[in-house]
Amino acid sequence: MTTIEIGRLLRASTVGCVVGCRVSRLEAPALGGMVRIPVGDREGDEVYGLIYDIHIDDDGLVRQLVTAENVTDEVILDNRMNRNVPVEISVLFVGFKRGEHIKHLLPPRPPLSLDSIYLCDQQEICNFTSTGRFGYFRHILREGEFPAGEVLAAHIQQAALAQNDCGNAGWVNLAVQELITLLRDDYPTLMAVLGALSDASVSL
Repeated sequence: MTTIEIGRLLRASTVGCVVGCRVSRLEAPALGGMVRIPVGDREGDEVYGLIYDIHIDDDGLVRQLVTAENVTDEVILDNRMNRNVPVEISVLFVGFKRGEHIKHLLPPRPPLSLDSIYLCDQQEICNFTSTGRFGYFRHILREGEFPAGEVLAAHIQQAALAQNDCGNAGWVNLAVQELITLLRDDYPTLMAVLGALSDASVSL
């Protein structure tokens, strides 16, 4: 697949980052999508993350347009495509790669401002999600700032498609079994996750 750059990093910590994105590139990223950020001087060193929020801010002109009457399609398109409408993508870090080794740990240091961020292709998703025993799930379940069930359902749906393309049709069953094990003492969260998976039509 063609590498798709979706934006550049605005701010970051060792837990996650916020990326600035142009509206013209907004069709590519989606909730639960896996992304990567090349870091350091060594080729192949990367930080991996999951998109958990896409935030579109307003500005003075947008506030005027939403209250105006008879705004034409041309004006709306011009405002979206030709102006720098602020779009922010929030990413949760779930692992990193150093050389050829993928780890489901938080990165040793965050990426730097203006680093480019890319969508992972099918093979990269397979490589990351097949490593270890779903250790990156704990990063998603630990966060309380977003609906973990919805993010997990979106991620598993996308990862299952990638794993099927890579010949690993049983991956999704292993992933769900691991979630059940991790959440066996947290029934409300488990039901929320399983409900979101069901609504996302994830085939088990």
